[in-house]
Amino acid sequence: MSVCAPRLLATTMTLLAGCILAGCTTSKNTTTTRPGNADLPAAQRPQDVASVVRQKMPASVKDREQWAKDLATTFDSQGLDPTLENICSVLAVAQQESNYQADPAVAGLNKIAWKEIDRRAARLHIPQLLVHTALQIESPNGKSYSERLDNVRTEKQLSEIFDDLIGTVPLGQKLFGSYNPVHTGGPMQISIAFAEKHTQGYPWTMSGTVRQEVFTRRGGLWFGTWHLLNYPANYSAPIFRFADFNAGWYASRNAAFQNAVSKATGTKLALDGDVILYNSSEAGSTELAVRKLGTKLGMSDRDIHRQLATGDSLAFEKTALYQGVYRLAEQKTGKKLPREMLPGIQLESPKITRNLTTAWFAKRVDDRRAQCMAGQ
Repeated sequence: MSVCAPRLLATTMTLLAGCILAGCTTSKNTTTTRPGNADLPAAQRPQDVASVVRQKMPASVKDREQWAKDLATTFDSQGLDPTLENICSVLAVAQQESNYQADPAVAGLNKIAWKEIDRRAARLHIPQLLVHTALQIESPNGKSYSERLDNVRTEKQLSEIFDDLIGTVPLGQKLFGSYNPVHTGGPMQISIAFAEKHTQGYPWTMSGTVRQEVFTRRGGLWFGTWHLLNYPANYSAPIFRFADFNAGWYASRNAAFQNAVSKATGTKLALDGDVILYNSSEAGSTELAVRKLGTKLGMSDRDIHRQLATGDSLAFEKTALYQGVYRLAEQKTGKKLPREMLPGIQLESPKITRNLTTAWFAKRVDDRRAQCMAGQ
């Protein structure tokens, strides 16, 4: 989503059957092996991926044929069911994130880049004038770093600038170490960190790094599809998977769990899908709230922490903690509570100039998916 977005949209899939998007969890499956395909709803019948893309993608997309081929290869190599719902779900995310551009232009990206450089310089107490003067030196492509930064339009270009700066200029190494601050890219704005961890089965030979591959049409599409569809989830509708794409795997399920914790304890929680602080020794607000139920659950703080740590997987739903919290919450409220909920997350990014949320993103993508499927 951004040069320095705090969440991954990542944070970080074999979508098994087309019905997973509709809510069932199953082992890896292909629609063509199921009996009675003619009796399935249209959205769950196998499709020719390339043909659907050609039909659904606007004629104004210049490389539409390559999109069709790349998405067909993506579905085949990832073992995904080629259902209309699955295909339209991928297209909807790509349309929302980039309007079907492999490396979309970002308005004001040059200002965002300079702001990030100045922020890091200030943190290290390096005078801004010194930094700006140093960046007037010639870069590997013959232009000065300042000139390239002033004219940068896409995240791919910016990533290349930072790679050159970090690799060849001592000041760049001092400012950034080995860390390129461009976090996401490509037609589905996928996390580069996620892509670097999920290369198994990639069907094309990479000529460069995984980072560079993300900024291509095929790479961004392949890794983005993996993040969207290639994990099992017990969701009743695709919109919750779209929220996860933005906020992290199982964020929609975990937000509902946080709601149950809040009902059971009377503690007000941010329903953001973060049930545990994975990179901290401190207990987060959700974990502290759950500890209040420790006696009723028959669990120690250690037990609670250990089971909350499975919150990034489907296995969390099988834990005594998950089931116990819902039991207590439903006993207290006298009604069944939801197992899925759009996370309440405010989107934060230098590229975002409006008041947007994960729920807004998920609804926008779901509207696009529905439009793609209309008439089928």
